[in-house]
Amino acid sequence: MNFSILKRLLLPLALGLLSLNACPADSMTEQFDNPPAEARPRVFWYWMQASVTREGIRADLEAMAEAGIAGAYLMPIKGPAEPPWMEPVNQLSPEWWGMVRYAFEQADRLGLKLTLHACDGFAMAGGPWVTPELSMQEVVWSRTEVRGGEELALVLPQPPTREDYYEDLGVYAIPGLTGAGISTRTVRPVVTTSLPGEKAEFLVEEQTEERLAMREAGWIQYSFDQPFTARSVRVFPQGTNFWAKRLRLEASDDGKQFYLVRQLESPRHGWQDGEAPLTYSIPETRARYFRFVYDPEGTEPGSEDLDSAKWRPSLKLCGITLLAEPSIHQYEGKSGRVWRISPETPARDLPDYLCVDPDRVIDLSDRMDSGGHLQWKAPEGRWTIVRMGHTSTGHTNYIGGAGKGLEIDKFNPAAAELQFDRWFGEAMRQVGPELSERVLHGFHVDSWECSSQNWSPLFRAAFLEQHGYDPLEWLPAMAGIPLLSRERSEAFLHDVR
Repeated sequence: MNFSILKRLLLPLALGLLSLNACPADSMTEQFDNPPAEARPRVFWYWMQASVTREGIRADLEAMAEAGIAGAYLMPIKGPAEPPWMEPVNQLSPEWWGMVRYAFEQADRLGLKLTLHACDGFAMAGGPWVTPELSMQEVVWSRTEVRGGEELALVLPQPPTREDYYEDLGVYAIPGLTGAGISTRTVRPVVTTSLPGEKAEFLVEEQTEERLAMREAGWIQYSFDQPFTARSVRVFPQGTNFWAKRLRLEASDDGKQFYLVRQLESPRHGWQDGEAPLTYSIPETRARYFRFVYDPEGTEPGSEDLDSAKWRPSLKLCGITLLAEPSIHQYEGKSGRVWRISPETPARDLPDYLCVDPDRVIDLSDRMDSGGHLQWKAPEGRWTIVRMGHTSTGHTNYIGGAGKGLEIDKFNPAAAELQFDRWFGEAMRQVGPELSERVLHGFHVDSWECSSQNWSPLFRAAFLEQHGYDPLEWLPAMAGIPLLSRERSEAFLHDVR
């Protein structure tokens, strides 16, 4: 124990208790009834759905002052209702800025302080001035399977893109990736379920609007004509459905006697998890029949963390894919793409011989033009070509109204400065320096509701400075491809996080 630190922590508390003991009872009562300004409470002050008037502003602030409230956190929320509650006063309009100025004038008259939120709405920091280049970014990729031994002329698909913005990071040729390109998307099983008459073939489709739901215990079965070798499984839940993330995977050679392959476990996650898939590593399993078993038996209502359906368990699924290719366990969260906390990949699932030697990966970035055209004399063998880049996450300050726009890149100081100037700075200019000096008490951020980002134009340089190696050399691991070893791949993703 460092007693000097303990003394510094406890001394102010001891002095405070002494001062209270020395304070007469009548003085304490007076201070409680009439606390100084710095001890008075402040309140959230929502301007809802572009519905604000001078009369309302004055009445609100006068009521605050009368109640002994020291000030308010001004937060406009959403655009006009349908139908509007009144003649709308849209955020950022001259009329709206006039209302803000009037609020400052009334707060000044009443001796109140105001604090402004970071943007329109309460999540998180964005606006119409944010271009896709300055918005939150994420790593994206596309894959092409080829055979070598000849000159290749390919057009590599551009990875998924949002806000019409995309920048390449690199093109990687990965040799002999075990099971590459083989999955239930390419080797179609017969799909059946325990639900009578339920059509579930859509579960192996790439994109579908169909959903499967179960309330009672049941199963989904994939049956193959020939044994299928599975090394990972990718689950597409509907929304944040918890039970889709904890199915029991079983296998059988005859469709009658099944054995346990893996009890899938949900990562720790929150409501911002969204509909991002989960990829599970599993022990290499070769079988003709695979079952995904849903069984809520034994679950105590309310005991399962972070699931809105925990009081009435149900399974809601968009799809399940079995893959012959190995994968880093639950890499979607480990790469920072979404908010999840997962255990490391089990050693049994990912032995070193299934991992790719980074020294054998060929960087083809200089062989591809801006249109995705690749010219390459590929050596013999099978190759997985991965085109990787970054795009906007597309997240907005969606609780805002007319001030809604893309969320700023949280790694980029230029984006933060732009947001601060166009919102907080503009408020100071509209109100004027003297009134701002007297009334504007602070800058407020309410809640983080913009999910996650795992890239930025500044990310590579910052990573190099902090960790001493180039993240681009290990970038395929952010797509779940294991490099060198289970331990080294996990270490890289830890460094990313």
